[in-house]
Amino acid sequence: MIHLYKYIVVTGGVVSSIGKGITAASIGRILRSYGLSVTAIKIDPYLNWDSGTMSPYQHGEVFVTCDGMETDLDLGHYERFLDVDLLGESNITTGKVYDAVIKRERKGDYLGSCVQIIPHITDQIKSMIRQIARDSNSQVVLVELGGTVGDIEGQPFLEALRQLRNEEGHDNVMFVHVTYVPYLRAAGEFKTKPTQHSTKELRSMGINPDMIICRSELAINDALKRKIAHFCDVDQEAVINCPDMSSIYEVPLVLNQEKVGEYVVDRIKLTAKPQDLSEWEAVVRALKKDDKIVSVGIVGKYVELEDAYISIRESLKHAAAHLGVKVHIEYIQSEESLDDDKVSHLDSLLIPGGFGERGMGGKLDAVRYSLEHDVPLFGICLGMQCMVIEFARLHGMENAHSTEFDPKTPYPVIDLMEEQKKIKNMGGTMRLGSYPCNLRQNTHAQSAYRSSDVEERHRHRFELNNEYREELESMGLLISGASPDDFLVEIVELPDHPWFLGCQFHPEFKSRPNRAHPLFVSFLQAAIRNKESP
Repeated sequence: MIHLYKYIVVTGGVVSSIGKGITAASIGRILRSYGLSVTAIKIDPYLNWDSGTMSPYQHGEVFVTCDGMETDLDLGHYERFLDVDLLGESNITTGKVYDAVIKRERKGDYLGSCVQIIPHITDQIKSMIRQIARDSNSQVVLVELGGTVGDIEGQPFLEALRQLRNEEGHDNVMFVHVTYVPYLRAAGEFKTKPTQHSTKELRSMGINPDMIICRSELAINDALKRKIAHFCDVDQEAVINCPDMSSIYEVPLVLNQEKVGEYVVDRIKLTAKPQDLSEWEAVVRALKKDDKIVSVGIVGKYVELEDAYISIRESLKHAAAHLGVKVHIEYIQSEESLDDDKVSHLDSLLIPGGFGERGMGGKLDAVRYSLEHDVPLFGICLGMQCMVIEFARLHGMENAHSTEFDPKTPYPVIDLMEEQKKIKNMGGTMRLGSYPCNLRQNTHAQSAYRSSDVEERHRHRFELNNEYREELESMGLLISGASPDDFLVEIVELPDHPWFLGCQFHPEFKSRPNRAHPLFVSFLQAAIRNKESP
């Protein structure tokens, strides 16, 4: 039997949020440096069908794939590290698995069988994993299981993954277990017992890890590695330490120094080319430059949790590295009034996307401040809509608003998309995924992209109201990007402003460390000019 695909399964133990996603993405980046094609899967054991209806406070940013799936933020890490576009099927949830099984049961596909966790649920999980492998046609498939070993909701997935190794063969599936090794300052020593217990829990499910990656605040020594190898029954060279780094983009280099790539290539019998990590090393060097600092204020309502704006944060870092500067980001709570003292020291402002009226006041304040002080402003999705609303108000349309927040506004410059008006459900019903956009010549947008036609990813229900389009343009607002049929406004800007640009789409989902998004690059260039102006 010829095996076309190799699987690397990444599980986590001890505590959540220790960086399984970054670890998996870093392993993928290392394998890419050997000339191997890699795709990734994130399994989320929650019952939600997708991440679309979850609060950012619960789960961080909702990442949107090119085919319009609302997914876990780890898919963003995978896309950025692997430099690939993943499809929505790459995010498997318990909701999707059970939905598929119940639909098959209703159709009679199980021929009267009693439908059970084993084999029906586990078979469906394996089927979905294998389908993604076939669709991607990648040599290596990374599979990250969310949560920690021992979570009750993760047990069917662990069983399915155990079966996958038995069915695909030992040489084609390997398990990487990511654990936490705490340092007790009072005792002055690291403790390996949590890692031992976590590995024991995994082994009780019939899975012996091939590699253990130990997350820690500080570096651990070889003696601790030997101890973990001994008690957890893994090769000593397969006990890898990944201490805290100043940047997530350093992790592939740290893991590569620990010879992770060599071990993986040998363990699952990969045919690899000579390694070349030079492009990634150049990215990390560029990200470390700090001789010139440019500041950006992100004005939003989820600022207590940076993961809510993780793709925007990373996109700003990519653009800064591209320009040879360091970006300093300040998060500004939009629920509070935005007085000059909070933003006057900043070189630029950015209003991210979002939903709901809470925090609108501070966002509109930011638009007004940008217009009054010629400070570069970048509005994304709802941020663009705030720019249109405040611009309209400052040009005579008193109480102009979006019908999302004020259905009785006298000037509904932002309104619900026509096809959205009959939709009642919230999940997966917005304008989602990648859509084309035509750019107007001699504009900030066209100058940034250096193209007339682009594709960007969307996640919204409301649009600029075309009934006010001509009037807004007569006031000086320039429509610099629109759908190919010129019906949907995609980008607005002001020609006589240093940089006042809003886009209805989410450019942050397409930025890469080695290919910074052109709008973020252009925005930071304007911020640098503002910083250097007298």
